[in-house]
Amino acid sequence: MQYRQAATTRECISIHVGQAGVQIGNACWELYCREHGIQPDAQMPSDKTTGGGDDSFNTLFSETGAGKHVPRAVFVDLEPTVIDKVRTGTYRQLFHPEQQRGHL
Repeated sequence: MQYRQAATTRECISIHVGQAGVQIGNACWELYCREHGIQPDAQMPSDKTTGGGDDSFNTLFSETGAGKHVPRAVFVDLEPTVIDKVRTGTYRQLFHPEQQRGHL
């Protein structure tokens, strides 16, 4: 009997809670974008997606139907001003609105 070993895809989900968590998370995601060549609007240049074979960014990012690479992350804070800074910052188009919670 033959067994096939399924390819294992590893995925990380980051949860950033509170003022410090959200601020550190925002800085980390900016760094991850730079490391993986993802632009602030969540787009990856076509030369990155077609060549090389390095798909390590899929561990941290999820590709949408529109071709955007959004973080596998959730931001939570009871006080909305810190999350508002993420929503209006340079990388505001990177994050999906449903992954950010200002009031619970």
